[in-house]
Amino acid sequence: MLLGHVPGHHTPVSIAAPQISAFNPGIVLPDQSPAAVSYTTTPAALQQQVSPLYRNPFAAAQIMAADSRNTTMALATTAPTTVVPSTQQPPVSSLADRAFDAFYHYFHAGHPFVLPREFFVRLLKEGTTPNLSVVVAAMRYIGSLYLDAGPARATFLDEAIRLCYLPTTAKDGFLIQALLLIIVGLDGSCQQERARELLADCERFAIEIDLNKREFAAMHGHGSPVLEESWRRTWWDLYVCDGMIAGVHRVTNFLLFDIQTDVGLPCEEQQYLTGRIPPPLYMEDFDDQLFSGEDREFSSFAYRIAAARNLGRLMRMPQQMYPAEESVNRVEALLTNWRIHLPESKRDDMNKKCQLDEMMFQAHFIIHACTIMLHQPLSQLDSSPVQTVTSCAPHRPIPSGDNFNAHTQHTIAAAREISKMVTQPVSILNHTHFFTCVVTLSSIVHLSKWALYFLDDEEDLRQQIRLNIGALNKLSKVWKAANTAWGQVKGVAQEIYRSKKAQQISPAFWVGFTQEQMISSINADEAIMSEINTMGMLTQVTQGGQ
Repeated sequence: MLLGHVPGHHTPVSIAAPQISAFNPGIVLPDQSPAAVSYTTTPAALQQQVSPLYRNPFAAAQIMAADSRNTTMALATTAPTTVVPSTQQPPVSSLADRAFDAFYHYFHAGHPFVLPREFFVRLLKEGTTPNLSVVVAAMRYIGSLYLDAGPARATFLDEAIRLCYLPTTAKDGFLIQALLLIIVGLDGSCQQERARELLADCERFAIEIDLNKREFAAMHGHGSPVLEESWRRTWWDLYVCDGMIAGVHRVTNFLLFDIQTDVGLPCEEQQYLTGRIPPPLYMEDFDDQLFSGEDREFSSFAYRIAAARNLGRLMRMPQQMYPAEESVNRVEALLTNWRIHLPESKRDDMNKKCQLDEMMFQAHFIIHACTIMLHQPLSQLDSSPVQTVTSCAPHRPIPSGDNFNAHTQHTIAAAREISKMVTQPVSILNHTHFFTCVVTLSSIVHLSKWALYFLDDEEDLRQQIRLNIGALNKLSKVWKAANTAWGQVKGVAQEIYRSKKAQQISPAFWVGFTQEQMISSINADEAIMSEINTMGMLTQVTQGGQ
């Protein structure tokens, strides 16, 4: 019986935690120290049950230290003097263990489909699930992205992929979990083509094993409500990731959007983490909530799924330079209905305990990104100045005009909301890497607006550009895609600045404007470029010291 399940009860499981070494914050990124986080379990204590995938880089030093202590003890038995024992040092955790810790500390909340830590370690100790070692390998690769792992990171990745494609590796839910983790890591590391290849395999395997069907969770949950919930989350996270990869890169077409599924919706995050799993609700319940008269509460994950579904509907619009107004209105109605029917508890990205609700955070930025993708082609923002920003998606020309219409207002408002999301009082490194492309999308709008010569809200725009650049700079510490986007956004800003300065040399340029307006415009431009150049210098210093 798995995970301490008691038949007939969905109560949290009490698990005796093995003794572990502490997670050393000195080897993680300085943006947020995990020292305040209490880790109660680790795979370090499980090395006797599970063969290690990687050699401990500290093994030689530990053996030498042990030999030294043994020699000292032998001498103490013959020497007449008393030997004072030295202070016992805590064992040094291996890089593989630290990567495992970093996975749960930084990544798990953004893609919460792998079992919660205590349940995962319990299942790992039981040693009855062969493919769990494949998931561990993928988790170590993801965790290594947040560490100064050096060449070991590539080793972790190669080992994870090798285990996934071994002929002896069964096609099951754990294989899907491992592949999905690797896909997210590769996509954020500027290996999108390789990520797409694995995504195609992952989707095919998932459909072959019927992960998209309601019965899968019960059939493969072994009587554990937590494991059943993990399977539901695995399908839906694959669905959401498929949508986000298609939406931000615009190369794939969101295959899973067209796949029939009746998988139950995930529960709230706290319920999952504590093992208090309620009976699942379903998408038909979600769609009928306004007409059924039943007062049901849906999880943040469910609203994230609904946001991704709206993205799929947007992507099924005919691709053309001037989308039909009827099609645009239909999708805008979907986006607006998603927003206005949010319960009060889901309107903010913070939960009742003033903690970030990462699932709602993602749901909101998916909707904002959809708004930009829908309205930007019909806006009066000229996108030609930002055509070199292609880190997430290729440039698409947009017809420009002289006046701001409603589509422009929608586009600018959504870009502003994305910049506002950067200000949440949490480490930006705890967000999914897909936030990188959403921030880049927002930056394209801001820079297109800044390319206009006179604005009423230049100071506000300056702050929004500053927020976005700061976010990309922080994210670039982990994700190469953010570093690429940051470089492209900075380059475009410099081009716009040079163009505006060249125009301002001519006295005719300022005809019709007061001296105050002229000084304000010049100062705003100088301030924006100063912020960008300063941020670039800080990035070079940081990367040079790593």
